[in-house]
Amino acid sequence: MKKLLLTALLVGLIPALKAQKSGKMENKQQDSLAIAEVLENDYFKAIYAGDTGRLGNILYPGTLLFGDVKGQPYAKNREEYLAGVQNRQSPKDSGKPFEGKIISIDIINSIAVARVMVKMYDFLYDEFLSFHKIEGRWVIVNKMISDISK
Repeated sequence: MKKLLLTALLVGLIPALKAQKSGKMENKQQDSLAIAEVLENDYFKAIYAGDTGRLGNILYPGTLLFGDVKGQPYAKNREEYLAGVQNRQSPKDSGKPFEGKIISIDIINSIAVARVMVKMYDFLYDEFLSFHKIEGRWVIVNKMISDISK
């Protein structure tokens, strides 16, 4: 009797466990799509157009940016970065080509890292963007860049 009850319980639990796993997978897919949307519709477009309002909306206050550009160390806070974007001619206004490409998105619960490539002017940036889901919205909390152009 105990063995029959245990078997019945296990058989009943297996579909529940599968449903939980598929729910997590669906959430991860939804989150991945949401991050891709932020990158495609906000991040790349804002950099291309020099739209600091749009860019500032997806960069969390306190965001830090680090890396190297043309072999030189690069370190800015959110405000310094936005001022730099505002004070430069945008790729859109210059008529120069621009390309933003998502390489990968890795998500664990409410954190994620996106690897992207950004080609503009004489630069080819390989970037790691750290995201955090705050109040249901994915925002960038850290940006690491390296100019890999030759």
